[in-house]
Amino acid sequence: MSSLRTLDPVRTRHDLKRFVEAPNRLHADDPVFVPSLPSEARRLVDRELNPFFAYGEAELFMVRDKGKVLGRIAAVDNPRHNAVHQARDGFFCQFACVDDPSVAETLFDAAAQWLRGRGLETMVGPVNFTTHEECGLLVEGFDSAPRVMMPYNPAYYPALLETCGLRKAKDLWAWSHDLSPLDERLLRIAGFVQRRKRLSVRPLDLADFDAEAQRIRHVYESAWRHNWGFTPATDEEFAVLARRLRPMIDPRFVHLAEVAGEPVGVVLVVPDVNQAVAAMHGNTTRTGRLVDLARMLLAPPTIDRTRAMLFGVVPRLRGCGIETLLYVRVHEALKASAYQGGVELGWTLEDNTAVNRFLEAGGCTRAKTYRIYQRAL
Repeated sequence: MSSLRTLDPVRTRHDLKRFVEAPNRLHADDPVFVPSLPSEARRLVDRELNPFFAYGEAELFMVRDKGKVLGRIAAVDNPRHNAVHQARDGFFCQFACVDDPSVAETLFDAAAQWLRGRGLETMVGPVNFTTHEECGLLVEGFDSAPRVMMPYNPAYYPALLETCGLRKAKDLWAWSHDLSPLDERLLRIAGFVQRRKRLSVRPLDLADFDAEAQRIRHVYESAWRHNWGFTPATDEEFAVLARRLRPMIDPRFVHLAEVAGEPVGVVLVVPDVNQAVAAMHGNTTRTGRLVDLARMLLAPPTIDRTRAMLFGVVPRLRGCGIETLLYVRVHEALKASAYQGGVELGWTLEDNTAVNRFLEAGGCTRAKTYRIYQRAL
């Protein structure tokens, strides 16, 4: 490290502010980069705001040169993950860096040393504290802006990580659909499935939001529990996630499948609030709350794109056509709306063959690849 550079843990509120602002400053000239909202960025790393810190720990580091932040990283110890998966994994996230391998090496070595000191054996990431938040480093698809609650990084990042000894653990795929007409076979399957007497598919009832959120949670945890890296959210983590999503939800694009009153499937599509952020050209307010930006949804065409954040069916009813009916229903709703800029779906795991084949059969194309890396400690 240059004699002018320092590696500093975050200790003060001022340090935390500089840590949060670093990506917006480092990548302000990148035409594809979407600046993070100050309140959202702060929420993740503030121990008083993120419920992860009720059970987990993290250390934040910055490399600075004469006070200028050249890079940052968070080292994360998630004991709930390790208990569920019988592992000794440590995590990293919040990585942002200039195109300088020496800065990246300093950051990753600091994170590795902290994790090693806690008895952990592998460094995995980027995972933003839990898999319920943003995951993965973008390795393919740098030509378009990220959709809401999806990560973005410049194209030089993968080489930085590989220089630091990190290697692929798992790829995550994002898919796109231009809302072109669906295959007639899918429509026939959907028509057959919706005639089943015990099955109902309905849009979300915002007037009963808290109960609806719990129904979605039931499907989410049932459908994802065996997925790589998945650990159920705590009650407070799920409550925070639901509160964040509430301002973005348009009930036309959230459908629940129920059998005899039990929730068994869900598709949740939200307008791409990132378009509103980008339209502000980085001039976010001091708070930059999602609820403020959600109000911009009332003024199309600021936002015409969407993102499918959840799409799943409980394991015992997979392959019965419920997936197809949900897919067709939300496609019809989007086609009838002002959001004609296409939908992005995912992420999905690269080895989730059943889901990936279903999306291909539904007319989706792979749009982006995000990579989870690992390094032995």
